[in-house]
Amino acid sequence: MTIKKIHFVIDKTFRATKAKKIIFKKYKDYSPKKANVIVVIGGDGFMLQSLKKYQKYKIPFYGMNKGSFGFLMNTYKSKNIRKSINKSREITISALQMSAVTKNNIKKKIISINEVSLLRQSKQTACLKIISNKKTIIKRLICDGVLVSTPAGSTAYNLSVHGPILSLNSKKLAITPISPFRPRRWKGKIIASSSIIKIKNLNINKRPVSVVADNIEVRNIKNVRIKVNPSINFKLLYDKSNNLNKKILLEKLKKR
Repeated sequence: MTIKKIHFVIDKTFRATKAKKIIFKKYKDYSPKKANVIVVIGGDGFMLQSLKKYQKYKIPFYGMNKGSFGFLMNTYKSKNIRKSINKSREITISALQMSAVTKNNIKKKIISINEVSLLRQSKQTACLKIISNKKTIIKRLICDGVLVSTPAGSTAYNLSVHGPILSLNSKKLAITPISPFRPRRWKGKIIASSSIIKIKNLNINKRPVSVVADNIEVRNIKNVRIKVNPSINFKLLYDKSNNLNKKILLEKLKKR
């Protein structure tokens, strides 16, 4: 890959802003329409926002970490950025399409890259029914919530609630319960990425539930429909020593 024109997207945090002054002294910042790569400087959350915001330009993203963990990012550098990008490897990931209907029949559609999570929004636990395609996975789940994770997001919130780590080429999704109460031993399920998942709130009035797609929340949910949208793809660039597949494999080894 030969990169000549870069558009920089830089977070407003102190660490990222400090880097901004150095970057703009060394590199010209092209508009996203003229650029052939977008360099994102910040953390994982900022990267997720940037992917959605600039997806319409259909060009690859190269992240440099100025956040905390930086799982989706490469190591920050101010020298030889073009050289690093030209030596990088491209990985394509697909997004989840979440369609939610609220208690008042308001419909919301949101794209998610990591996961879609349903969470109780009161002191009452959630009471949910989960269907994959036309098959009922679980008829009645009493829990704090449940999440549907992509392979790229399987090492994030999904891993924190003891969900499985999925390889990027697995063509799978993980359905993982959050603090399941009944049935207490239900560990979730791994399903094909071609599946259409429907989650219904069985007690809307007494047990209100919100849904969060990455960092966007919709409250008082009646039901949610989740599927992979193959037409929405994101191209991510990684240094050879910092490949996303390697990061996922390392997390698998740590978990064991």
